[in-house]
Amino acid sequence: MGNFDGKVAFITGAAHGQGRATALALAKEGAAIAAFDVAVKIEYPSYAYGTSDELKSLKSEIEALGQKCEIFSGDVRDDEAVTRAVEGTIKAFGQIDILFNNAGICAYAFTHEMTDTEWDAMIDINLKGPFIVTRRVVKYMMEKKSGVIINNSSVMGLRGGRRLAHYTASKWGLTGLTKAWAIEFAPYNIRVVSIHPTGVNTPMNDGLAAMEGKTPQEIAEASAGNLLPVPWIEPEDTAELVLYLASDKARYATGSQFVLDAGLLSV
Repeated sequence: MGNFDGKVAFITGAAHGQGRATALALAKEGAAIAAFDVAVKIEYPSYAYGTSDELKSLKSEIEALGQKCEIFSGDVRDDEAVTRAVEGTIKAFGQIDILFNNAGICAYAFTHEMTDTEWDAMIDINLKGPFIVTRRVVKYMMEKKSGVIINNSSVMGLRGGRRLAHYTASKWGLTGLTKAWAIEFAPYNIRVVSIHPTGVNTPMNDGLAAMEGKTPQEIAEASAGNLLPVPWIEPEDTAELVLYLASDKARYATGSQFVLDAGLLSV
């Protein structure tokens, strides 16, 4: 018996990185998975995104675990694509119990050099995207009078970052949405929390470094630095936190921020 037997999780940005690790972790504990990812290259930033092949391989891995998985391609900024995916999930599984708003981007830019396109993409994907997805998912949770929404923010959703004004603004906004939604959805027994990782060892981490002409290690060494002697955490570390927060062990946690920063915010 798994901790999430009979549960259904909808995960954005699921093709690789933290989304994929969380999908697999939940599946191992009995959950059916709806995996949503853009699965194509988008205009900004220029690093690699999840692919349709990664979505397909995720589905195969989850089914090999004996669990069900539906995959959907789409951009979190596209309400029609999100609606199709959410309705497809309801048709396949009948419910959505866990929403992990994980899809997001990051890139560096000085404010005085930042373009409207860069600002808009960051805010639209990182902040408007979770709004669009949650708007379509939460009504099914409200009907069932239960659910958990976990927003993947960042340490930059709790502090500032040099050359990260747009990213910081988007992640602080997501922290604010977490608190507002916790109040709004509590009467329906829906919990909402945000998580705040330090740097994570994902393709995004590699892509950001490449855009700067550096290695991920060099980027980590040039940052404020984690207190614990690691340059970053692993996607599986994020997944473990999500598993706890989505479970009944965290049944009274809502409106709260959970930090997984290796001590970064302590310095």
